Amino acid sequence: MKSLKYLALAAVVVLALGLAMPERIRIPVAGASTRDWNARSFWFEPWGSSGVHKGIDIFGKLGTPVLSTTDGIVLFTGEIAKGGKVVLVLGPRWRVHYFAHLDRITTQVLAPVASGSAIGTVGASGNAQGKPPHLHYSIVRLLPAPWKIDGAPQGYKKAFFIDPSAYLQEP
Repeated sequence: MKSLKYLALAAVVVLALGLAMPERIRIPVAGASTRDWNARSFWFEPWGSSGVHKGIDIFGKLGTPVLSTTDGIVLFTGEIAKGGKVVLVLGPRWRVHYFAHLDRITTQVLAPVASGSAIGTVGASGNAQGKPPHLHYSIVRLLPAPWKIDGAPQGYKKAFFIDPSAYLQEP
């Protein structure tokens, strides 16, 4: 019974820390600026077999360092069909930061990362093969946002995704 109390207390502390930590979000491609992506590409449809583009594509030269946008912990590294080589980072406010189409992955699962630390390099893996090298970057909520934002209704799927353009700032 005592260990259950400690486990519950640890869960509350971890939850509180996740909500209280500042995000410190930065542009994830070294040397990139807000001119290196089209801010209107978030939630653009139609978008190939994905239907909707749930992030932004930041273009850069092959092998350019990809940097963690936030402090967090790496949840996954590996390859998936559409994303190619990907990294998932759990950051503050329990948001998952998704980095796809990497050429190389330079971090590992459960590694702590700081905002601005290298996690991979820009590539064209997955369904980006044959296209200019870029990083697909998405921010995903673990809990959905309200069904209406600023009075406008939104679909269920969009309730989980955040427009990264609104958070990325020049260094």
